Amino acid sequence: MPHLYETVAAELETRIENGSYRPGDRLPGVRRLSTQFQVSISTAVEACRLLEDRGRLEVRPRSGYYVCAARPQPRHEPSVSHPPDEPHAVTGQHLVLQIARATNDPGNVQLAAAVPDVSFLPTAAVNRAMAEAARKHAAEGSRYEFPPGNPALRQQIARRMADLRCAVGPEDIIITSGAQESLTLALHAVSKPGDVVAIESPAFYGLLQVIEASGLQALEIPTHPSEGISLEALQLAVERWPVAACVVVSNFSNPLGFCMSDTRKQALVELLSARGIPLIEDDVYGELGFGVNRPGVAKSWDIGGGVIYCSSFSKTLSPGMRLGWIVPGRYRDKVEYDKYLLNLASATLPQLAIAQLLERGGYDRYLRQVRRQYAAAVARVSDAVELLFPTGTRVSHPRGGFVLWVEMPPQVNAQTLHRLALEENIIIAPGAIFSASGKYPHHIRLNCALPWDTRLQAALRRLGELATRLAETEKNSSLLC
Repeated sequence: MPHLYETVAAELETRIENGSYRPGDRLPGVRRLSTQFQVSISTAVEACRLLEDRGRLEVRPRSGYYVCAARPQPRHEPSVSHPPDEPHAVTGQHLVLQIARATNDPGNVQLAAAVPDVSFLPTAAVNRAMAEAARKHAAEGSRYEFPPGNPALRQQIARRMADLRCAVGPEDIIITSGAQESLTLALHAVSKPGDVVAIESPAFYGLLQVIEASGLQALEIPTHPSEGISLEALQLAVERWPVAACVVVSNFSNPLGFCMSDTRKQALVELLSARGIPLIEDDVYGELGFGVNRPGVAKSWDIGGGVIYCSSFSKTLSPGMRLGWIVPGRYRDKVEYDKYLLNLASATLPQLAIAQLLERGGYDRYLRQVRRQYAAAVARVSDAVELLFPTGTRVSHPRGGFVLWVEMPPQVNAQTLHRLALEENIIIAPGAIFSASGKYPHHIRLNCALPWDTRLQAALRRLGELATRLAETEKNSSLLC
C-alpha cells in the first residue's frame, strides 16, 4: 500500500501529464496543497520532494516548486555487454594510477574518478564530529582499535543493516579502511592465486586491480545496463568453469548504475549457494538511490553465511576518512586475522567520530538531501552528453549513484579521446579499464558529482566536440579507403 505522500505525488503527476500544470508553472504552495489534499504540510512537502527526485519539479529558493520543462526521452541505453566467455588475467590497469594522479591536480576538470565534490558531502558535520571525538577521547583515539573495530561503530552499522532485513549483529562486522580493502579481504578469504572469479562486465576497475594483484582470473559475465548481471549467463559459466567466487555491485552498479530487483538478488543468492560459491556483494552506493526507499541487499537472503557484504562511508560521508566495513559470514575468522596482518587496524579517531555522528541522527536527513542533488547532477550531465556528443551516442540511465556510462559510436577511440581531453585539462575514464579483456574501446565513464558551473559546462562541450571530431575523422578516413 503506497504512503500518503506517494498518493499525493501521483495525483500531482497526473495533473502535470494532463496539462493542468504546464512546464514552467508554479505549483500552489505547500500550505495550499495540504488543504487541497487534506494532508499535513509535511506530507505535501514529501510529495513535492518525491516529484523533485523524479525530475518533474524543481525548487526555486524563496519562490516554491515549479514544473520542469519536459525532458526529451533518452535515445538509447548502452548495449548489453558481450565479454569473452572464458577467464582472463587482468591487464592494462596501469592507466588507472595515471588517471588518479591527474585527478589530484585542481587545475583539471575531474570527470574520471567516482569521487564526489566536497559540495556534496557533509564536511562541516564530519569535521565537528572529528574535533569532538579528539577532545573527548584523546587517549582512546591515540590507540590501535584492533579488529574487529570500534564497538560503538559496529553497533550503529548493525542497526542500519537490521533495517535491510539482515540478521547481523555487531560481532559479525569488521571495520576496514574502505570498501576497496573489504573487497581485498573478501577475495583473499575465498580464493587463491589462479582461481577464477565471476564479475559483471563492465566492472569497477578497483575490483579488477584487486583481482590482478591477487593473481586471480576474471570471468566477465554479460550484464544488462538496467537489470544487472545475466543470471542465465552466470549459470552457464559456473557449470563450465571452476568459479571460486562471484562479485557484484547489486545496487547502482559502477559504472552502469543499475539496481538489481529483489527477485533477481534472491535468485542470484540461490543460484550460487546451490553450488557452494561465495557471493561478494559490494553495496557502497546502496544509500544513494534516487527514489524514496532504500533498496534491499542480496545479503538479506543469505542463510548459510555464503554472502560476504562490503560497504563504506566513502561515497556518503568522507572519502578521506577511509572507513568501511565487511560482514564476512562464515569466513569471519579468516577475514579478521587477515585484516590484522594487512595493517593491524583502521584509524581509531574516524571510527569514534562516525559512530558519534550516526548515533546522534541526521545521517538519513542528509542522505535524503544529497540523493536529490545526485539525481539532479546526473540528469544535467546526461542531458549535456545527449545534446553535445556525436549522433549514435548511448547513455546509461542510473537509478542511483553519480556516474554515467557513455557508449559512443565505434569510430570514437576512448583512449584517444582521453589523451586529447587530458591535453585540455579534462580527465575522463576510458572504457578499457573497466574490463579484464580490454573491451569497451569506445566507451567512457563520467563522474557527475561536480558543481554545475561554467567550467564544467565548458568541459562537457569541449569533450563533445573532441568526440564528434574523432567520429567524423574516422568516418571520412573509411570513406577514402
